[in-house]
Amino acid sequence: MAHLLMVESWVGAMSRLLPRAIREGGHEFTFLTRDLHHYLRTAPEGTAHPLLGARHVLTADTNDPATLLPYVERLHSALGFDGVLTSCDYYLPTVARIAARLRLPGPAPEAVDGACRKDATRQLLAAAGVPGPRFAVCTDRSEAAAAAAQIGYPLVLKPVDLCAGMFVRRVDDEAELTRAYRALDGFRVNARGQRRAPLVLLEELLHGPEVSVETVTFDGSTQVIGVTDKSIGGAPAFIETGHMFPAELPAGDAAAAQEMAVRAIDALGLDGVVAHTEIKLTPDGPRLVEVNPRPAGNRITELIRHVTGIDTAAACVDVARGQRPDLRTRETGLRSAAIGFLVPRTAGVLEGIDGGDRVAAAPGVLELQLAEPGTAVKEAGSNNAYLGHVMAGDADGPAARRRVEALLAELRVRVVNR
Repeated sequence: MAHLLMVESWVGAMSRLLPRAIREGGHEFTFLTRDLHHYLRTAPEGTAHPLLGARHVLTADTNDPATLLPYVERLHSALGFDGVLTSCDYYLPTVARIAARLRLPGPAPEAVDGACRKDATRQLLAAAGVPGPRFAVCTDRSEAAAAAAQIGYPLVLKPVDLCAGMFVRRVDDEAELTRAYRALDGFRVNARGQRRAPLVLLEELLHGPEVSVETVTFDGSTQVIGVTDKSIGGAPAFIETGHMFPAELPAGDAAAAQEMAVRAIDALGLDGVVAHTEIKLTPDGPRLVEVNPRPAGNRITELIRHVTGIDTAAACVDVARGQRPDLRTRETGLRSAAIGFLVPRTAGVLEGIDGGDRVAAAPGVLELQLAEPGTAVKEAGSNNAYLGHVMAGDADGPAARRRVEALLAELRVRVVNR
């Protein structure tokens, strides 16, 4: 039995999937957080949060490496950890530093830094010759305006250190650039209390379908699990409205995306990671969007498991322990699985969602999750505002996405303004 240290977590699906993978692997974990109430608030009413199934639940300032690293070193002397991990992007660099400090398995801290900062990723991959958009890193609004004029509209404005599509916006002229910049300028601290870098990334707008490549890198070798497609909506934001695994692509496009993902991971120097690499399939060939050195979110991990039997959350646990994960595919009875998200169109209070019983009883449905009446509804500006999702599978071929889209069309969201 291994004993792992988990430092913070997302509060969505991975906050359940990682503890499950640890438990099913016969291991245990200690959970370390700066704010336990952050997780207690998100537990379903009447149930304990899965993270509280840890052997120990401890609190420390996880945002202050200067005090955290010596504290974790003392914990390690007393409890004996076999690995350290997190599912939350904001703590991936911290976990890499803890692993290095404790001489535990893990990717090099500088490699994780390069992957987690979007500006660093762009610069490192451009130097390595991995194709991406034309870009500029800007320190203020006047510098952004000058860079925009040089690159040319339309552009994408991105914060360099946020997740889930937060404040990522398409901008078509200088007025839109100013509005997007001002909105981000008012968000100085992220959701975990960490002060943001005062930089923005401007990129040329890439055209074409977007996919992600799911990989596991261990002992210097990257194995591709497969390619996931994604649909994007909510312009001028970029909100993920659905995914299907595996992506329905020409073989050449799938191979090109996989090759680019492996090149990018190698160029960043990542090893000992499960990664989720986003790529645009443009008319001029694939272009790298970003590399995330952690398992895919938004239930993609579960889509993969339903189709292939491969549990990338369990793979994450294995590589954190320095063990080669089992990535053999298994027959599951499904050839594709897809998820579609309910994205709110108006703000207010959720009165109800009609059609849930009918959708839940439909053939092929794997999951149905709907927000409860009374939920406060905000206009969606990122992947953090969903009102639920439908997941379905197809036993015969790549029809799971069409099935999910048909099921989503049967749901009617009622939002009232109060």
